[in-house]
Amino acid sequence: MKGPDVNEGDRPLAKLALRPPRAPRVVSGLSPGNTPVLILGATSPMARGLATALAQSGQPIYLASRDVEECARLASDLRIRHGVTVFHGHFDAGDLESHLPFLGTVLEALGSLEGVVSLVGTMGEDPATLDPFKAEQIIRSNYLGVVSILGACAQHFESQRRGVIVGVTSVAGDRGRQSNFVYGSAKGALSIWLSGLRNRLHSKDVRVVTFKPGFVDTAMTYGKPGTFCVASPMAAGRAMAWALHGGPDIVYYPRMWRLIMAIIQHIPERVFKGMKL
Repeated sequence: MKGPDVNEGDRPLAKLALRPPRAPRVVSGLSPGNTPVLILGATSPMARGLATALAQSGQPIYLASRDVEECARLASDLRIRHGVTVFHGHFDAGDLESHLPFLGTVLEALGSLEGVVSLVGTMGEDPATLDPFKAEQIIRSNYLGVVSILGACAQHFESQRRGVIVGVTSVAGDRGRQSNFVYGSAKGALSIWLSGLRNRLHSKDVRVVTFKPGFVDTAMTYGKPGTFCVASPMAAGRAMAWALHGGPDIVYYPRMWRLIMAIIQHIPERVFKGMKL
């Protein structure tokens, strides 16, 4: 006698367990060579390291920053040293209305776009300010402006069904601390946004990477008390280039920061609230 039809969800667990799991969908990174990349916040020390690493592999680059003159000097240096195609232009993360026209200019210059790295952001004079206007500037620079331009790039990559987005956040966004909680909250929000974007674009073969540096030897950390395990900005830039071409979805740099932040995240709140961090 034939038994009743059974839906997959009603089948015994033992039979389902025998089925091999589906292989996860793999979204590849950029291939070295003629794959144009846009660098936002291109005059920062880490961005210089990234631009140098990309130029050494022969990739066309568009450098964008508020400091157009410094962008021009960097672009000229890269062309002379490495013989690569380098464009440059003005970009202001805070001017949201300019972002779509800016992206059009980039696409016209490069002909196509395969990757974008955002190093946009600043701590501000007081990364733990309670002044709402100063807090708005920090949030606009580190979150709203980045979301605006990366969202525009995401739409472009989604339509062409390929591309890589690298968003540079910070370990400061992994847990709120009294020394920088406004800055950290903006970076934490950006990390969550990138996670959701990664979820949305995965089926479209677009790769989204969250890059979380710890202390890097830049103007933002110079002379700051309590810094340790300080990384070279050139080495951090090379790590970003590596992230463009492959590797994990979430990158802590240096790698020890993954362990450090895991420990900090697991400190009970009743203990953490009394710590000076």
